[in-house]
Amino acid sequence: MFQWVQEKPYVYAVGLMSGTSLDGVDAAVVRIDGSGLDAKVRLVHYYTRPYDEALRKRLKELCDPATSDVSKIGGMNVYIAERFAEAAIEAVHEAGLAMSDIAFVSSHGQTVWHMPEASPSDPFLARSTLQIGDLSVIAKRTGRLTVGDFRPADMAVGGQGAPLVPYGDLILFRHPSKGRLLQNIGGIGNCTALPAGASADDLFAFDTGPGNMVIDQVVHTLTDGRMGYDAEGAWAAQGKPDETLLAEMLAHPYFRMAPPKSTGRELFGAAYTAEYIAKATKRGLEAADIVATATAFTARSIADACRDFVSPRCRIDEVIVSGGGAHNRTMLTMLADLLPEQKILTSGELGLADDAKEAVIFALLGNDFLRGIPNNIPAATGALRPTVMGKLAMP
Repeated sequence: MFQWVQEKPYVYAVGLMSGTSLDGVDAAVVRIDGSGLDAKVRLVHYYTRPYDEALRKRLKELCDPATSDVSKIGGMNVYIAERFAEAAIEAVHEAGLAMSDIAFVSSHGQTVWHMPEASPSDPFLARSTLQIGDLSVIAKRTGRLTVGDFRPADMAVGGQGAPLVPYGDLILFRHPSKGRLLQNIGGIGNCTALPAGASADDLFAFDTGPGNMVIDQVVHTLTDGRMGYDAEGAWAAQGKPDETLLAEMLAHPYFRMAPPKSTGRELFGAAYTAEYIAKATKRGLEAADIVATATAFTARSIADACRDFVSPRCRIDEVIVSGGGAHNRTMLTMLADLLPEQKILTSGELGLADDAKEAVIFALLGNDFLRGIPNNIPAATGALRPTVMGKLAMP
C-alpha cells in the first residue's frame, strides 16, 4: 500500500492503547522488522499517561446510555485524541528519538460502546462498535501518519470486532513445543489459546469476562473515590470470597456462551457492580470480603474458561498473564490454585512489560495495515474471512 514502508528493512512506530479499565493511555515505541506473522518487534520504550479522576468519571458517563449524549461524545472524541497525541510525543522523546524517526502512530482509541450482537427489537441498533480519539487530531498533532479504528472492519465481514490482540499474541508468543494461553487482564479479560507450533488457523480466542473492571469499581465505590484499584491485590488478600454469591455471579449467561464471544461495560459495568455491592452488603459481607469475592470472580471465570473451552481443544502448558491484573498478586495466587496443571507466568517474565503488550500489538496491526496485509484472525473474532483492519489519517 505504501511503497516507502515496504522498502524499509525496519521502521520505528508508536502503538497507543487505552482499555476498558479507563486507567490511562499506554504508548509503546517499537522497532518492527518485516511484516505479517514473520515480523520481529522490539520494545524500545514504554510510557503511560494516567487519566485523572475527572476524565475517568466523564469516560464512564460516556459508556452508560443513561448519562451519555452526542455532545459529550463529540467533544471527548477530540479532547482524548489530544491526550493520545501528547502521550505519543512524550514516549518518543523519552525514547531518545525524534518524531521524524517515527514512521507511523497506531491507535486503538478509547472504547465507549461495543455491541457485537444486533438488537432483536430495534432494527436501527445494528451490530456496532465505537472507539473515540479522532485520528486526524493525532496525525496533525504528531505530524505522523496515524492508523486506527480497527474493529469496524472485522465487524463488517461478520466478526465481533474483538478480540484483536490474538494476531500479535501469535507473533510474540507462539512456541514450537509448548501450548500457551495468553490471558490479558485489563478492564475485560481476554485470552488467546496457542497450541504448540500454532499457525493462524490453529489459535482461538475470546473474552473471558470481567478483568479488573468490577474490582476497580468496587474499590472506587467502597472508598468513596479515594482509591481507584486494589494495589497488588492487598485488600482482597485480607478478605475471604463468599462462595454463595460467587456461584450466583458465575451463573451469568455470558460464561456459558461458546466462543467466539466478546463483552464490555455493557454487561459488567457500573450497573452490574452496583447490584453486586448491594447483594454483598445485604449478605453482611465486610469490605475486604466484597473485594476478595470480586477478585475471585475474575480468577474463577478465567479458570473456568480455560477448563471449559480451551483444554478440550488443546494442551496448555503455560498461562501467561498481562495487563493490570499481572500486578495483582492475590489474583495470580488464585489462578495458580485454580489451574495447578499449568504454570502461571507474566509477560514481563518473558521479556515484554506486562502493561505494554497491547500497545505493542496495535503497532503491529498498524504496520500490516500500511502494507495491505490482512490483520484479523477469523478464528478469534468469528469473521467470515481475513481482512485488512484500520483507517488512515494523514499528517
